[in-house]
Formats: sequence, structure tokens, C-alpha cells
Amino acid sequence: MKKWFKPIGAVVIASALVVGGTWIGGGLDMAQPVYADNEAQRNVINVTGSGEIMIKPDVAYISVGIETQAATAKEAQSQNAAQMAKVNALLKDTWKLDAKDMKTGQFSVQPNYSYSEKEGQKVKGYSAYHTLSITYRDLEKVGQLLDEITKAGANRIDNVRFSTENPDQYQEQVIEKAMANADMKAAAIAKAAKRQVGVVLSVTQASNDYAPYMNVSFAVAEKASMDQRTSIEPGEISVKTTLSVMYEMK
Repeated sequence: MKKWFKPIGAVVIASALVVGGTWIGGGLDMAQPVYADNEAQRNVINVTGSGEIMIKPDVAYISVGIETQAATAKEAQSQNAAQMAKVNALLKDTWKLDAKDMKTGQFSVQPNYSYSEKEGQKVKGYSAYHTLSITYRDLEKVGQLLDEITKAGANRIDNVRFSTENPDQYQEQVIEKAMANADMKAAAIAKAAKRQVGVVLSVTQASNDYAPYMNVSFAVAEKASMDQRTSIEPGEISVKTTLSVMYEMK
């Protein structure tokens, strides 16, 4: 007797369940769309708030220099040291600056070169360069100080930078302004979308910015040498910050 067997084909069963807009599947390994994150993104507002206040500076950072030239490196350095000694004595003895408010910014001695077709490149003397960084707090006398420094031997004034020694004291004010700016932007966006602003979900301080620079040209030294008083006005400096804020949108 022949026995007949009916073949049974392989059966693959796949199941999938959707929970909260997210596919949770089993069986087949296949790319599946995720909707939960997209839904969350539709319910938040991301804005950047900016805050700025203007303040009066309370300190000046001054960079002055002495540049000397001579036939030899030793001579250039010796002349430079003598002129810098006069400047240091002026600052310490006459202007009563503390040692902590004076420091060397840069010092170098290097050859100067000349070139001709006949002789090629040759050393033609040496230059010594020494800069001094000064911290000074009586801002009404900055111009007078520059004049006295140039008379003592400084022949370069690189820059004067006005700032504040304690910028953190202004952080609360500028952050409050930045947050108010972010609130205004979020409210405008929600109103345009016919929605409402909910709670703040996250805040990140993106940047702090101070704008205290004021450049003083070499002409200051020339004026001082002609007995003309240098006038330096500190004005005001800007303190800025930006906040990245995420709000719930209802």
C-alpha cells in the first residue's frame, strides 16, 4: 500500500504592535518608522534669546613698548634695557603702580637685513623689542600716564583696552534680559501657530561677550613728545550673552 504525505510549506509569522506612534515589531528584520520623536518635536519651541547692557569700565589694560636699533645685538639690548628701566622707575616711584600690575608682554632681539644684487642678503644691525603690559585703574589719568611713559622712553603704544575686573557681577542682569527676549520670541511663535507657551524644558547659555577694545595709534607718542596732552575717553563697554531656550508648546 502506498502512503501519500501532503507536504506542508514553511509558514512565517510576523507580528507588530504600534504603541504611542512607535513600531515595536518581531519576526522580520526590517526598517521601521519611528513617530514618537517627531511628535515630540512638534510640541516644542526652540529660540535664542539675546541680552546686552552697557556699563562703565573700571580698569584699563595698556600695552606699551620700546624698540631700539644698534649695530650689534648687545648694544641694541643694552639701550633697550636702559630705556625700560626708566619707564619701570616712573611707574613704580611716580605713579605708585604695584609690581603685580606690570609685566613683560614680549621681548626679542633680532637682526635686520639688507639686500643687494651685488652682495646678496646681509645683516644690517639689530633691533631689540620689549613690551610692557600695565593694569591701571584711575581711568581719568590714562592719557596723562601715556604721555609720561613716552617721555620716559617708550616709543610704541600698541593698544589701550578698557574693561571691568569683575564681569560676573553683571551676569544676572544680562541673563535676565536674554531670558525676557527668549520669552517674547517664544510667545510670538506660539501665537502665530495658534498655540500656547508651556514650561521651559531646557536653557543653555551659548556665549558671553565683552567689547572693551580701544586702539591707540603710535601718533600718541609723537603728540606727547611735542608736549601735547593725550586725551583718552573710556566711554562705555558692552556686556552681552545669548541663551538657547526650549519651551513646551501646548
